[in-house]
Amino acid sequence: MRIKAFLLSYCFCLGLYAQEAIHNYGALQLHDGTSVGFHLNLINDGDLNQDVGLVGFYGDSESLNVSGIKAPVFFDTEIAVDNGLLLDVPMYVANNTNFISGHIITPKNDTRFFLNFLDNAFYVGENDISMVDGYAAATNTDSFTFPVGDNDRLRTLRIESAATNALAKCAYFYEDPNTSQSLGKGFSTTQKTTSYISISQREFWKLESDMPSRVTLTWNAQSNINALGEFLSDLKVVGWSKTENQWVNLGNTQVEGSMASGSVTSEEFVPNDYEIITIGGNDDLTETFETIELDNYFLTPNGDGKNDFLVLEGIEKSPNNTLQIFDRYGVLVYSKTNYTNEFNGISNQGAILNKNAGLASGVYFYIITMNDLRQKHQGYMYVSSTKR
Repeated sequence: MRIKAFLLSYCFCLGLYAQEAIHNYGALQLHDGTSVGFHLNLINDGDLNQDVGLVGFYGDSESLNVSGIKAPVFFDTEIAVDNGLLLDVPMYVANNTNFISGHIITPKNDTRFFLNFLDNAFYVGENDISMVDGYAAATNTDSFTFPVGDNDRLRTLRIESAATNALAKCAYFYEDPNTSQSLGKGFSTTQKTTSYISISQREFWKLESDMPSRVTLTWNAQSNINALGEFLSDLKVVGWSKTENQWVNLGNTQVEGSMASGSVTSEEFVPNDYEIITIGGNDDLTETFETIELDNYFLTPNGDGKNDFLVLEGIEKSPNNTLQIFDRYGVLVYSKTNYTNEFNGISNQGAILNKNAGLASGVYFYIITMNDLRQKHQGYMYVSSTKR
């Protein structure tokens, strides 16, 4: 049976504010199997951190608010507040969050307030009408997918770190980074380390973590990905460097989906070194690049001095270039900016394969973008006996 939290059995620690809020002053504990439903605002000034039951927030017509001087810790919680559950204090979940309807909303200009998934906590039901519109956090984990979004768009970000994060936070902003209203500052998309990358002017994420990590960003039709490149392989993660005060290419180790919806994974970087991150691509001019089909190559990197390296004729005429090599499933196995004929059958994409491992024998597809010549070269190669 679901028990409403304002029942008299809890009056020793709960105060009522003319039916507008529930005020916890004491030490409220929910035992295993107990279900409590909050239909009013919650003010938590006491200990609410020993729960092993279910706490739900419910509201059809008005938003609800959680505030107070102490962060509540729930075991299981579910959200069914059509107009949103607003957090003016951090809220922790030790086991499961069930998103039903309505967002958990936190201030986007203040990272002190967030929904925190503790240790092995998880969530279900996230969608465009129920997610975290603001900051979500994860504690003591090396990988987590943040259920973040903005208004009516769920835009998750996945972090995979080299070691355990004591605390990682993330929020999504459907805003032009040039003029962010939420952050009260701009990150000019014309300030970048190279003129050969473009920066999304539709959206960005703010991610906090001090661990070297790879991140996976998602897009949908509203992202206007077509403005960032011709092909999925053109897409990459970019970040606004705090030290350089400009956009930096954070790489592309995997791209999935289509130009309408999909995801792109970065190379490894430290999120705290960057103010915000977003999806980038080639500059707009690359859309007019001439695409040239090249002959197929045969690689036998066995150290005999013959066909040990992928040597692309004319590469020296365009020092500003990018080489990408894909397997027959479309998985990126090698990526190099300013390529100088050094590929010898060894993968450098550790997110998918064993990094620095020899590729299996087979057919591979490559794209070399030669920015100085405004050309794209593409073709196939056969790699023989490189497994090491």
